[in-house]
Amino acid sequence: MKDDLINILKNSDKALDIYEIQKIMNITSVDEIKELEDVLKELEEDVVIYCSNKNRYMMLEDSHLKKGIMRVNKKGFGFVEVEGLTEDIYISHDNMNGAIHDDFVLVEITSKMTLDRLEGRVLRIIKRKTDRFVGVINYDEKGIGHITLDDSKVKLNIEIPKGNGLNSVDGHKVLVELGKKLNNSGRYEGKVVEVIGHVNDPGVDILSIIYKYSINVDFPEDVKREVQDIPMEVTDNDLHGRRDLRDEEIFTIDGDDTKDIDDAISIKLLPNGHFQLGVHIADVSYYVKEGSPLDNEAMDRGTSVYLVDRVIPMLPHELSNGICSLNPNVDRLAVSCVMEFDSLGKQLNYEIFPSVIKSRIQMTYKKVNSILENNVIPEGYEEYEESLRIMAELAKILRKAKIKRGYIDFGVEEAKILVDENCVPTDIVLRERGVGENLIEDFMIAANECVATHIYFMNLPFVYRVHEYPEEEKIRSFLGYVSGLGYSVKGDVKDLRPTSIQNILEQLKDKKEYSILSSLLLRCMKKAVYKPENLGHYGLASDCYTHFTSPIRRYPDTTVHRLLRTYLFDGKIDMATIKKWEEKLVYVTEHSSERERASVDCEREVEDMKMAEYMENHIGEEYEGMISSVTSFGMFVELDNLVEGLVPIRDMKDFFHFDEDHLCLVGEKSKIRYTIGERVLVKVVRASKADKTIDFEIVRKVD
Repeated sequence: MKDDLINILKNSDKALDIYEIQKIMNITSVDEIKELEDVLKELEEDVVIYCSNKNRYMMLEDSHLKKGIMRVNKKGFGFVEVEGLTEDIYISHDNMNGAIHDDFVLVEITSKMTLDRLEGRVLRIIKRKTDRFVGVINYDEKGIGHITLDDSKVKLNIEIPKGNGLNSVDGHKVLVELGKKLNNSGRYEGKVVEVIGHVNDPGVDILSIIYKYSINVDFPEDVKREVQDIPMEVTDNDLHGRRDLRDEEIFTIDGDDTKDIDDAISIKLLPNGHFQLGVHIADVSYYVKEGSPLDNEAMDRGTSVYLVDRVIPMLPHELSNGICSLNPNVDRLAVSCVMEFDSLGKQLNYEIFPSVIKSRIQMTYKKVNSILENNVIPEGYEEYEESLRIMAELAKILRKAKIKRGYIDFGVEEAKILVDENCVPTDIVLRERGVGENLIEDFMIAANECVATHIYFMNLPFVYRVHEYPEEEKIRSFLGYVSGLGYSVKGDVKDLRPTSIQNILEQLKDKKEYSILSSLLLRCMKKAVYKPENLGHYGLASDCYTHFTSPIRRYPDTTVHRLLRTYLFDGKIDMATIKKWEEKLVYVTEHSSERERASVDCEREVEDMKMAEYMENHIGEEYEGMISSVTSFGMFVELDNLVEGLVPIRDMKDFFHFDEDHLCLVGEKSKIRYTIGERVLVKVVRASKADKTIDFEIVRKVD
């Protein structure tokens, strides 16, 4: 009945009362009328339909109500982002109705659509983003705890009654669960569910952010017990049905401090002149049994989280650094994808099979790059030089083929924050990326495409990594932005093929602000996510893509391995199996995408905090940087080590006004103009680790 009712309301040119709906649906019995009333109530509560004051029903999108995500400003007002609306809806502090940052809300537009700004009021909080918050607790003379929340955008007055403080004391960072509202005072009752540590203890700053994003730190007892029963060495029984590759030249290439090694590689030149590339991935799903406590915890976490001083693993260390990790000179179980490529990078043949391998050496990117970039061979790498050079040749061919089809390389650099034993930042440098890093990326992409394509043509339920086409309006807006800088970029904005984005980047490559523009164009792209249907991967210009190569640290990859075992190795493709995975993958992909977003946001917030903490110790010092954006309240300057800070317009010595047409700030008296891409010398005047903000002052322009 629900689907029929929605179709009727969608196709109706007017709002309908319940009697009109009964007539259209030919409902006459008492039981059917009761069912209709229940369905109408359910759809109204789920904010799918809207019931007017005259008891007439319509689809919500046809009403004056909208639903969207609340984004709150530190000053207390907010904006609701509504899908399909080009403009956000302004919500004053008085019209928030208890909504906080990131809540999903129902909002009524109160201003006329013809006005310059849409204004509204929150009618209802459809779904809280979270009911748990991190903050510092302090007690008053009555023993009532008061929480100062870490997130200044969340405006909640939370009180902790006696007995709900979990033995916390003044200055403890705590995780608080929101309870009932206390009368009409705007105050909420809360309960401390975790004492994170004292605000001044080393590492508590990062732990506070970890808890904010609901990232599990410790493993439950049932998981620990399960791990104790897993053998930490490969046994003869484990080798059944596996191809023995232990005599093959197989090795790994990773960062200097990598301990969880997912992937190993091998190469051969075939007699026909073709390349045979082997990508051998840790067989995690062999040890992590579906539905076990270990599997459920891994699915809940979704991903490992890599922070400046620690890794919060998806799997316990006994697996992630031990029996699953492809450590050198020990037997390890793997799933191998062996592919044959010709001299143009065309894949001609492949095999996917379970294997046992023994990595010869744990190589590092630095030492591989020493060979491939500087012809300097580190000790212990002599016997692998030829293989590495063949690999580099194939990687170059594969990358050229990818670029030809439309692979987009935004070339965005990353910062690396160096910290001491107390997690105090000591330096911020650019993360190096050389031939070795690109080589591994090219090989992993090839394996991911191979596996995804194989299962896709079997027409079986699967996990795909999808990246959809960008919105035309965002690309048009970006080109308008570039035009405002005085640059003319040729191209058809309606042609959104990856090669078109390639063309835009190529035309901007020689511009002084290229790095900034490349980052801005990247922000115009949609986010890559996991889905149970194949929608292609735009950024890679790939028709079919998955994540197969990192099952130690990503749950979707573990699921891909489990599906390969089910379909290919065990041959289970009966209807019951297909139906089970069709249903299960909807949740797995959606949850994995959500946990990936939480992980990325957590990593970014930790970096922002540590950058601000680093600059707290450099106030008064001067640095060169580039103006990365210009706004009505100031301009942002990005230093050469990627630290970004604000030059507030209120602190500038002249009165500067924002020229929106030309995207610059212009001094009223001095006529000085500041535009994106200009090099400037700035002084650090303020930095706040707590607020994660950095303020600069302009010293002068740099020629």
